[in-house]
Amino acid sequence: MVDSDWLTPQRLIAVVICFTLLEGAGLWLYRLRTGKGVPGREFVANWASGLCLMMALLSAVVGSWWLWVAMWLLASGLAHWSDLLARWQR
Repeated sequence: MVDSDWLTPQRLIAVVICFTLLEGAGLWLYRLRTGKGVPGREFVANWASGLCLMMALLSAVVGSWWLWVAMWLLASGLAHWSDLLARWQR
């Protein structure tokens, strides 16, 4: 049986953020050691966009001031826009 006190939205979001940070570090280290895998410039903007969205969600769930939520959403949008710009076929 799982302790339901641990399964709060805040903690679950924080766990997902931690796993996402570990994923990014793992991809970077794998690329650094082997020269294989995804180059950082091809995933970092997308990765950052997702992290910012999760931070916006966490800020909203814990009841942060609305400007913090807006800041995280803006940062996510800018990271997403830079990813699209980098991938755009000219």
